[in-house]
Amino acid sequence: MIEEMLCVLSNRYLRNTAWKWVYKLWTILSMFYKQIEENSTRQSEDFGSQFTEIFIKQQENVTLLLSLLEEFDFHVRWPGVKLLTSLLKQLGPQVQQIILVSPMGVSRLMDLLADSREVIRNDGVLLLQALTRSNGAIQKIVAFENAFERLLDIITEEGNSDGGIVVEDCLILLQNLLKNNNSNQNFFKEGSYIQRMKPWFDVGDENSGWSAQKVTNLHVMLQLVRVLVSPTNPPGATSSCQKAMFQCGLLQQLCTILMATGVPADILTETINTVSEVIRGYQVNQDYFASVNAPSNPPRPAIVVLLMSMVNERQPFVLRCAVLYCFQCFLYKNQKGQGEIVSTLLPSTIDATGNSVSAGQLLCGGLFSTDSLSNWCAAVALAHALQENATQKEQLLRVQLATSIGNPPVSLLQQCTNILSQGDKIDRRGSKIQTRVGLLMLLCTWLSNCPIAVTHFLHNSANVPFLTGQIAENLGEEEQLVQGLCALLLGISIYFNDNSLESYMKEKLKQLIEKRIGKENFIEKLGFISKHELYSRASQKPQPNFPSPEYMIFDHEFTKLVKELEGVITKAIYKSSEEDKKEEEVKKTLEQHDSIVTHYKNMIREQDLQLEELKQQISTLKCQNEQLQTAVTQQVSQIQQHKDQYNLLKVQLGKDNQHQGSYSDKTQVNGIQSEEVGRLREELEELKSNQELLQSQLAEKNSLIENLKSSQTSPGTNEQSSATASARDSEQIAELKQELATLKSQLNSQSMEITKLQTEKQELLQKTETFAKSVPVPGESEAGMATKTTDVEGRLSALLQETKELKNEIKALSEERTAIKEQLDASNSTIAILQNEKNKLEMDVTDSKKEQDDLLVLLADQDQKIFSLKNKLKELGHPVEEEDELESGDQDDEEDEDEDDGKDQGHI
Repeated sequence: MIEEMLCVLSNRYLRNTAWKWVYKLWTILSMFYKQIEENSTRQSEDFGSQFTEIFIKQQENVTLLLSLLEEFDFHVRWPGVKLLTSLLKQLGPQVQQIILVSPMGVSRLMDLLADSREVIRNDGVLLLQALTRSNGAIQKIVAFENAFERLLDIITEEGNSDGGIVVEDCLILLQNLLKNNNSNQNFFKEGSYIQRMKPWFDVGDENSGWSAQKVTNLHVMLQLVRVLVSPTNPPGATSSCQKAMFQCGLLQQLCTILMATGVPADILTETINTVSEVIRGYQVNQDYFASVNAPSNPPRPAIVVLLMSMVNERQPFVLRCAVLYCFQCFLYKNQKGQGEIVSTLLPSTIDATGNSVSAGQLLCGGLFSTDSLSNWCAAVALAHALQENATQKEQLLRVQLATSIGNPPVSLLQQCTNILSQGDKIDRRGSKIQTRVGLLMLLCTWLSNCPIAVTHFLHNSANVPFLTGQIAENLGEEEQLVQGLCALLLGISIYFNDNSLESYMKEKLKQLIEKRIGKENFIEKLGFISKHELYSRASQKPQPNFPSPEYMIFDHEFTKLVKELEGVITKAIYKSSEEDKKEEEVKKTLEQHDSIVTHYKNMIREQDLQLEELKQQISTLKCQNEQLQTAVTQQVSQIQQHKDQYNLLKVQLGKDNQHQGSYSDKTQVNGIQSEEVGRLREELEELKSNQELLQSQLAEKNSLIENLKSSQTSPGTNEQSSATASARDSEQIAELKQELATLKSQLNSQSMEITKLQTEKQELLQKTETFAKSVPVPGESEAGMATKTTDVEGRLSALLQETKELKNEIKALSEERTAIKEQLDASNSTIAILQNEKNKLEMDVTDSKKEQDDLLVLLADQDQKIFSLKNKLKELGHPVEEEDELESGDQDDEEDEDEDDGKDQGHI
C-alpha cells in the first residue's frame, strides 16, 4: 500500500490529488506510531524501527517527501512535516544522513520557519529539533541558513520569557545548535546575537506572574547562556562571550534577578550557576560581581549574602551547592579576590564593632559549626581562596582565633588540626567523615607549595604522630579515604619540607614512615584517594553537582592537586638521602641559573630603554631638522617677496624721475623707503634668532662629541661591549657629520642673503641721495624750500644713522658666522681624530688576537711533535727523560761549566 502511494506521489499527472495520499499515509503512520507509543514492549519498538527502515531503504522516498514540503498547500505540507518528524524519532541518524546528502534538503526544511501558518511553523521547529540532535554537520548548515535570526524573531514575537511552549521549543533548538559546537558559538557571538538575549531576563519587580511555563522558559534561557560560557568550551571563545555579556548588560541583568525577591527557588539556583560561569576566570566580570550589593539596610555585598545561605543548614542542598560553585568561580584565577577574602580574616581588617559580618567570619563560622555539610563547604571555599597563591597561604598563618574566655588565641592552622584530631568525638549532623575530609583537603591545599606553612604545621609536635597513627591503623572502608588523605598530607610535609626543623627533617620523616607504617603500606594508603568511586566523578566537571549530601566528598580542584602530587610524593618516599642532596644541588644550580638569566634580562631591559631613549633623541633631532628646513624655506619665500617689492620700488622711482616733480612724490618714495627699512630690520632680527638656534644646536653637538671622547677614552669591560659601543659611536659620528653638513649649507645660504640685503640697502641709500639733490618745484618761496630741505636732510641723517646701525649688526653677524665656522671645523677635526684613533685601536686589537691565536697553534704543534718523538724513542728502547729530570740535568751541566771556568782562571 505504501509503495502504491509513493508511486502516485511520484506521478506528475496525479500531483493535484497528492495531498490526499500524503494525508492518508501520514494518518496510517501516525496511528501506527501512536500504537507503538502506547505499547511499550520491546517487540513493538523493534517493529516500528523495522517499518521505518523499510520506508527509508530507498532514499528516493525521503527525497520525494522533501520535495513535497515545497508545496504550499496545507494538506500536503503539514502531513509531510509530521511524517518526517516521526521518521526522525524512530531512526534519527539514518534519516539525518539521507537529508544531508539530498540536494537542498536542509534549506527546504528551513523554509518552514518562514511559513505564515503557525501550526506548520511550530511543527517545523519540532522537526528541526529532531534533525539537529547530535549532528554537527547539520547544525552548521542550519546555523548558516539564518536560523539564529529567525528563531530569535519568533521568541520576541511570542513575548520572550512570558511566551508559551513555542518559546521553549525555539530555545531547545538553539541549545541543539550551540551545545558542543564551537563554530556555531563563534557565529552566534560575531552575529551580535548575545545582545538580543538581554530582554529575556527583564522579569520586572512584581512578585506575581511566575507561571509554570515562564519558569520553564527562563530555566532554558539560563541554560542557553551557560552553553556559551561553559568551562568545557575553548578558553578564548568563553572569554569573548563573557566580555560581550558584560558589555551588553546581560551580567548586570542576571545579578538583578539574583538579588531580587520572590524569585522561585529553581530559577534562583540556576541564576546563581549562570552568574558563576559568566564570571569564571574573567577579571572584569569578577570585579563587577564583587561590587554588587544586596538591596538590604545596610547594604551588604552579594558575596556575603550568598555565603550566609551556604553555611545555613536550613537552605536547600541544591542552592548551597550553587552558592559554593559561585564562590569558587569568583576566586578562579582571581588573586585580587583571594586577597580580599583572606584580608577579612586578618586582625587589622576585622570590624571591632561587630555590626557587619564579613566573608571570612562566615567561612570560619561554617568551618567550626556542628553541621558536617557546612564544615565541608566552608573548608572547600577557604581552600579556593588559597589556590595557586603562595602569598595568601602565608597571610592565612597570621589568623588568630579566640577559643574561649581566659584562654590565649589559637592560630587557624592549629584549630583545624585540633578539630581533625578529635574525629568523631564531637556530635555532628550529617556524614561522619565529611568534616575530616574537608579539613584534610584544606590542609593539603594550604601546605602544598608553601614551605613556611609546612614548618608551622610540623612545629606542633602532635600532628605527625596523629597522621602516622591514622595511616598505620587497619580501619573499615569508610575510613580508608581519611587514611589516604592523611598519607597525602604527610607526603606533602615531606616533599615541601625545607629542613628548617631538625626533629622533622625529610630523612627523619622517611625513617619514621618506614618504621611505623612501611613504604609499601604508605603508598597503598595514598592510592585509596584516586581509587575512590567519587573521585572520578568530581574530576570531570568543576561544578559541584551531587544528588545528595552524602556524595559531597571531593572537590574538582583538589582532584587536580592529587593527580599532580601523587607520583611526586611516591618518588620522594623512595629516594635516598644522596638523591635528595643531588636534587637540592640541582635546585640550587637551577636557582643560580635563573638568577643569571634574570640578571641578563634586566641588562637587556636597560639596553632596550637606552635604545628607546636614543631613538627618541634621533626623532627629536629629525623634528628639529625639519623645523629648520621649513624655516629656511620660509626665509627663501620672504626674500623672494622682498625682491618683488624692490622691483616695484624701482619701477615707481623710475616714473618719479621722469615726472621731475612734485614734492609729494618724493615724500611718498621716502615713505616707501622707510617701510622697506623696517622690513629689513625685521628680516635681520629673524636672521639673528636663526643664528642663535644654530649656535644652541652646535653646543649640543659639542656636548655629544665630548661624550664620545669620554666613551672612547674609558676602557671597555669586554669585547662585546666595545664592539657595540664602537658601532654606536660610528653611527652617532655619521649622524653628526650629516647634521654639520646641513648646518654649513644653511649658514652659507644665510650669508648670501645678508650680502644681498647689504647691496640692496646701498642702492636705496644712493637713490635717497639722488632724490635729495633733485630740483625744487617752481613757484614756491625760498623759505618754504629751506624748511623742506631741512626736513629732507633730517630724514636723510636718520636714515644714514639707521644704515650705520644695520652695517654694525651685519658685521657682528658675519663675525659670529666666522666663529661658528671655526667651531664646525674644530668639531670636524676632533671627529676625524677620534675616528682615526678608534680605527687604530680596532686594528691593534685584531692584530693582537691574530698573534695570540698563531702562538697558541704553534705551541700546540710543538707539544704534539715532542710527544710523538718521545713515544718513538720509547718504542726504540732509548731512555727518555721527563721534563723535571731534564731541568735538573740542565742545572747540573751549568754548575759543571762554572767549575771548569774557575779552574781555567786559576791556571791562568
